[in-house]
Amino acid sequence: MQYSIKKSALAVCVSLTLGSMAANAEEFLVGSELPLTGVNARAGNAVREGILVAVEIFNKKSEKNKIKMLFLDDESQPAKAVSAVEQLAAEKVVAITGGYGSSFVSPATNAAEKAGLVYITSGGTDDKLASRGLKTFFRINNTPGYEKAMVGLFGDLKVKSVSIISSTKEAPFDLAKEVEKKLKAMGIMVTMHPFDPSITDFKPIINKIKLQDRPEAIAMLGYENDYVGILRAANVLKPDVKAVVGIWSLATPKMAVDFPDLMPNVFGIALLPYPTEFKSAEGREFVETYKKLFNKEPDYVGQFGFVQSQLLFEALGSAAKKGTLKQGGLAEELRKTNRETLIGRVQFNEKGDNVNFLPSMGQHQGGKIVLVWPKQMATGNMNFPAVPWSVSKK
Repeated sequence: MQYSIKKSALAVCVSLTLGSMAANAEEFLVGSELPLTGVNARAGNAVREGILVAVEIFNKKSEKNKIKMLFLDDESQPAKAVSAVEQLAAEKVVAITGGYGSSFVSPATNAAEKAGLVYITSGGTDDKLASRGLKTFFRINNTPGYEKAMVGLFGDLKVKSVSIISSTKEAPFDLAKEVEKKLKAMGIMVTMHPFDPSITDFKPIINKIKLQDRPEAIAMLGYENDYVGILRAANVLKPDVKAVVGIWSLATPKMAVDFPDLMPNVFGIALLPYPTEFKSAEGREFVETYKKLFNKEPDYVGQFGFVQSQLLFEALGSAAKKGTLKQGGLAEELRKTNRETLIGRVQFNEKGDNVNFLPSMGQHQGGKIVLVWPKQMATGNMNFPAVPWSVSKK
């Protein structure tokens, strides 16, 4: 495999080809706009890695069709996400896979719809995204799935009170309100602490939780930088809680490596354990290819990037075979999707939403990530009660 990289003020372009590509194979240019720099770069680059694994595996197996990727960096800015989609359309890509953060995916998918381009993502979970009547929008994960996972974990922990610290960005705040509603219906006392995304000092919020709320657990709904700020403040003030539970982009190997003092015992969404274990042949091929390309273990964000792109490429191949690609056949083939993947069965409804999404919850334990919820998916026992500041420091 060969990579060629071209950088500009707007974009990081990567093309991937196979040296053994069949001479008569038809090559399709697929675009991706992602935050490869900026505040969401950690997640954006993980999605990109998963996409490239999907390209490698598809090109290796397909004799008739080959995929070439063009990546553009939206720099974690909504306006540049739109510009990236417009540039990809000008480059004549056949579809787009990528996007991270609902506030970026929303304008980007509007631009893709205007350009007539299918856009598939795992990075936009806001409920409103699937309610706009777009014909070219697809996503493999959503807020209801995350809500069920977080509420289910709290139910199994049998906590009586939870303080929710939530970014006021649409996706985390909408999720926070739904979690609050469900927890209260279960008889759990909930206190909400919304914060502006620009905040960097979380000590006033943690101090209020410590002295006034006195909950049994803390829920964090935000993004990587938010988690780091919240956990740093909590490690200083040490509120008397039994568990700290977060959501997306938290229970990942990257967070474990980058912040070893902050992550122990923290819960978060995790579709696979770390080190990675798969029983299926498809899962083992994903892990082996990921390690070959990037010399590291995959995380669930990369797994999302792989699955969304895998489904897109398969649908693209079907549409190309039927000769319907230029007549909206790609969206039509995606809507026919109904198969088991590395994140479970995927089926898209009329809104482009995966109706089966339900992730697992993992916990950082000793530099590893152990799946702890639901019980049938668990790869180990949960540490509870346990928080980062309960780990003895040598």
